[in-house]
Amino acid sequence: MRIGLMHGDVGGFTIEEQIQQIVDEEKDGFPCAWFGQVFGGDSLTIIALAGQRTKTIQIGTGVIPTYTRHPFAMAQQAMTVQAALDGRFVLGIGPSHQVVVEALWGLSYEKPARHMKEYLQVLLPLVRDGRVQFSGEVYKVQGQIAVAGMKPLPVIISALAPMMLKLAGAMADGTATWMTGPKTIETHVVPSITAAAKEAGRPAPRVVVGLPVCVTDDVAAAHDAAAKVFAMYGGLPNYRRMLDKEGAAGPADVAIIGNEPQVEQQIRALASTGATDMVAPIFPTGANPGESMARTRALLQSLIGKV
Repeated sequence: MRIGLMHGDVGGFTIEEQIQQIVDEEKDGFPCAWFGQVFGGDSLTIIALAGQRTKTIQIGTGVIPTYTRHPFAMAQQAMTVQAALDGRFVLGIGPSHQVVVEALWGLSYEKPARHMKEYLQVLLPLVRDGRVQFSGEVYKVQGQIAVAGMKPLPVIISALAPMMLKLAGAMADGTATWMTGPKTIETHVVPSITAAAKEAGRPAPRVVVGLPVCVTDDVAAAHDAAAKVFAMYGGLPNYRRMLDKEGAAGPADVAIIGNEPQVEQQIRALASTGATDMVAPIFPTGANPGESMARTRALLQSLIGKV
C-alpha cells in the first residue's frame, strides 16, 4: 500500500511552501502526494508547479469538484498537468455535495450519478484518445485536444454509493474515499469496485483511502481534537452513510490515533482490506502539536514500502 500525505486548502500555506513540502516528501521517499480542493487555491496549478521541481513523486488530486468545470476544460487542464509532470499525475474528481453545489454555487445537484457518468463519457475519451463525440442529457460535446508530451492519464473518482462505485470500476481507474473506515472499505468499497472492473474487463482498480492520522500518547485528547476538526464531515449525507456502515458515531471514530505501535497496527490493518493507497491528513493535538505532527510524519515515512 502506497502512503502519501494530504495537501491543499488547509494550513494557510503559501504556494511556495506547498511546493517545498512536495519537494521534501520526494526527498524523504514518499511515493505520492495528494491535494484536496474546496475553497482554497487551484490545486492543479500548484501541482503543475511542483512537478517542475520534482522528478519521481506521483501527485494526485483527491478530489477536484466536477460541477464548476466543464469536462472539456477539466481534460485540457489535467492533460497539461500530466505533461508538466512527465506522467506522474493522477486526476481525482468528484461531484462534491448537494449543500455545496446548490447552496454555495447555485447549481443543480439533481442525479449526481448521471452527471458523473456523462462527465466521464466526455472526459475519458479526451484524456485517453485526445478526442470525443458525445451527446447525452447533460453534455453534448465534440472536439479534440492535443497536448505535446502527455502520457496516459489515470482518472479516479470519489465513489462511496453502489452506483458510483460501479462507475469507478467500469469506467475509471479507481476511487478516492474519505471518512470511510477499514471495515467498510473491506466489505463494501473493495468488493463493489473490483466486481465492476472485472465485469467491464478493466484492470484492478486503485482504492485510495483518506483518513486522518495522529501519533500521540494522549489518545483521548486526539480523539476530542479530531471530533472538533472534522465535525462537518459527520453531517454530510455521503460520509454519514459510510460512518453508519462502519458503526462509527462520528469522524473521530475512524481517525487513526495512538502511539507509534498502535498507529502502525491500524495502518497495516487498513492495508489488509485491499486499499492500494493511504492518504494521510496529519492533524495536531496536545500541548505541543508540532511534536505530534512530527511523530506522525516520521512514523508514516518509516512505513514506506513496508505495508
